[in-house]
Order: sequence, then structure tokens, then C-alpha cells
Amino acid sequence: MAISGLIMYGYLILHMAGNLWVFGGQQAFDTYAHHLRTIGEPMLPNSSVLWVIRIVLLASVISHIWSAVVLARRSHHARGGIGKRYHSGQHRRGVQRSYASFTLRWGGVIIALFVLYHLLHLTFNVVAPGGASSSPYERYVAGFRIWWVLLSYVIALVAVGFHLRHGLWSGLTTLGANVSAAARRGLNVLATVVSLVIIIGFLTPPVLIFFGVVG
Repeated sequence: MAISGLIMYGYLILHMAGNLWVFGGQQAFDTYAHHLRTIGEPMLPNSSVLWVIRIVLLASVISHIWSAVVLARRSHHARGGIGKRYHSGQHRRGVQRSYASFTLRWGGVIIALFVLYHLLHLTFNVVAPGGASSSPYERYVAGFRIWWVLLSYVIALVAVGFHLRHGLWSGLTTLGANVSAAARRGLNVLATVVSLVIIIGFLTPPVLIFFGVVG
């Protein structure tokens, strides 16, 4: 689960950076979208590298969901089949959980539904709330001029933010980085900062488009 999560983390960082091409205007953004399909040419066929990335990403998503189901079952079995949670003196109610960890599974469901809509809208051009277009830039800008499209994006990214914050800390802990109190503090800071950078990076273009600053 940790490894598949980190693979998706890397993809999100690259995807966020790609979205920022919208600030360069239609030609820059459409050129970026076109070059995603021509990576490796002429030595490799059109879109071959992009399909490799998609397959690796899909395998990571399936692995991540499968791991989540397996771990949830193990956790349920370890608690004797009842809803009891870990106890700690650090929490005023004696129950050790954060808001991010508490919403992690439902956040994953929200993210999965949003990714499906996002692909239908901006990748496969099946859903067109702002109007159909062959231009990725026009679909992106026209979509985020609609308030409910922006609102759904914000809600999904809030869920992504909580998921990333807890997931990065948990994943690096699983891989052995949480070795001391100082390391734990460092992981908390790293997880918070990286998650904020990703979420702010994703949210900035749509918000500026909605208010007419971009596009």
C-alpha cells in the first residue's frame, strides 16, 4: 500500500506541474497536452509512453485499493470484530485517531468517483459541462467557469489533501522512516508541506479561471 501510494504521489506532482501550463495560454497548454502523446517519438509509437504511464498508474490504483481492503479486514479481525479503536493518553477522549485517518477510507471513495469524472471530462472528452472541444485548454477553462464544477473539484481536492497528508506520513512510516521523535516530527512537517503544495497547485488555476483572472 505504501509503495503504490508513493507512485501515485509522484504522478500527482507531475500532473500538478503540467496543469500550471494553463498560465501560458491556449497554445502552451495544448502543446503540452500534445507532447504527452509524442514522448519517445520517433523511436517509439505515438502515445506508447503515455500508455505505459497509464498502465503503471492503474496497477498502482488497483494495488492500493486491494491493499486497503486487506488491511481493513486484518484490522477488523485484530479488534475481535468490534468497533473498538486504539487507545492513547494523547487524546482527550482516550481514542487515538486524527481527522485525516478517520476520513481516509471515505476520502478514497470520493477521490475514486472524482477521478472517474475527471477522466471522462478532460481525458476522454465524453462529459463536457462547459461545451465540447478538441482543445484541452478550452475544455479545462470552460469547465471551471461553472460554479458546481469548481465546487466539486474543491471538495474532491480537500479529500485528496487529507488523504495525502495522512498517506505520506503513514507510507514513509511503513517503509521505516519513523525511527525517532525527531523523525516523526520531520515526517509530519514533510507530509503537511508536500500535501499543501500539491493541493494549492491543483486549486490555483481553476479558482483563477472562475474569477476571470486566467482564460
